[in-house]
Order: sequence, then C-alpha cells, then structure tokens
Amino acid sequence: MNIYSYSQLSQYLACPKKYRYRYIDGWQERDTRAATIFGRVFEHALGALFRHEDPAAAFYDEWNLYRNVVLDYSRGDTWERMAEQAVQLLEQFVREERIVVPEPLRNLQVKYVQRLSEASEFVAYVDALGSLDGRSCLLEWKTSGARYPEEPAGLFSLDQQLIAYSWITGITEVAMVVFVRKKSPEIQYLRTTISEQQRQEYAALVGETIRQIESGVFLPHTGVRFPQNGCLTCACQGLCLDQPALVDLRLERRPGGDRIDWLDEFAA
Repeated sequence: MNIYSYSQLSQYLACPKKYRYRYIDGWQERDTRAATIFGRVFEHALGALFRHEDPAAAFYDEWNLYRNVVLDYSRGDTWERMAEQAVQLLEQFVREERIVVPEPLRNLQVKYVQRLSEASEFVAYVDALGSLDGRSCLLEWKTSGARYPEEPAGLFSLDQQLIAYSWITGITEVAMVVFVRKKSPEIQYLRTTISEQQRQEYAALVGETIRQIESGVFLPHTGVRFPQNGCLTCACQGLCLDQPALVDLRLERRPGGDRIDWLDEFAA
C-alpha cells in the first residue's frame, strides 16, 4: 500500500526532483533549524495544556534537550529568548480563552485516511477538532517569527493545507491559529470556510499528482530569481550541484534510502 500525505504532494508540486531525493533516495535535511524544532516542542506544550497538564513544564522538558545543541537560529533568536516567547504565548492563549478542544485524547492529532485505490491511500493528521469563539471548526497550529498577512478578505480559504484537510475530513469550517514570536508575542486566529468546489479541485489535484509520481516523473523545478527563488534556500542544493561538502552540511541519508519514506505526519 502506497501512503501519501499533504506534505508529500506539496513537496512534489514544488519540485519533483527534490521529492525524489527525499522520498525515494532517502535524503533528509539535518534537524538543525531552531524555528522548526521550536514548533514541534510548542505543539507538545499545547497538547499538555488541553490535557490539563502544566504546558510550561511540558515545553521546558522538551526544549531543554536542545539547550546545548548547535542550532541554526534566525536573526535575534536565542534558546533563552525563544523559551521566554513560548511561555508568553502560552499565557496569552490561556487568558484569551478563544479555543476549546473537548476530549483532547480523542480530538488532538486526529488521524484521517482516504482510500484512493486498491494500492494507495492519503493520510492526514489534523492538529485539533474543537471550536473558535464558540463555533466548531478544524484547527491547525502554526508558529512563526512574523505575522501572517490577513488581507484581502478570505485569503486563507486559498491555503492548500487547510483545503487538503477540509477535503479529507469533510469539515467546511477551518481555522489556523498562528503563535507569532516577536518582541511582543501575538496570536492570530484566522478562520475561513472551504467550499465544495475547492475540495473537488483538491481531490483532482491529488489524483493527477499521484499519477505523475507513480509514473516516475521527477523533473526539476529550478529557480534562482526572485520571487521564484526555491533553489536559493533548498537543502538539496548540493545534490543538484554535485557538491559533496554542501550535501554533508545540509543533508543526511537515512537507513532504507532505497525505499520511499511515504508518510510525513506533521507539516512545519
């Protein structure tokens, strides 16, 4: 059974060659970006909060593992500063009381499976099912170093991850909760509605993308000019440029690299 996810399909659509490097050849980006690790640790703390545990303690239990690890911090970030921001965001989230997740053991990291054919299926892990300001919706957590744009109105109805999760769950009302790490931490509650037409279009996109993957089409989508500058920040630069030193700096090859790593459960 071939298992696909939103992360995999979005990776293929961005650059099929990078998809091959990761999901077929087994190359993985080294886990050194502080912002990415912070996002995972912060989500762990949110889970503790909804389970009526101490979220700050849960955060530090995980974040302390990286205190003395060499990480790639964005400009102005430090281990201590990010820890302080996490606590501030958690305290603000509790004060605002806008999100409710009932039965957290059942409604956090909810797994959905959509059978596509006898040989393949699509799997998604939704961050939470609950309510925002008293209205039921699907919830996705994000952490960011800057605010997400909110204009024009309805902008987030175009977010492909929200569309994908609306498609697989059948839930029309969705919301992205963005925990913004900045000098004065902020939380954005970005609610939107996904239409039936959007879900049908995404289903068609899934079918066509998987057809291309399974036919072995992995042509590169290169770009080094703004705004199409994917190659400038891509961890696979060294592979495309045949520069082993750059490969060793950014990537590592996982065991079983000759098999597709089908499932990327969480999106960054």
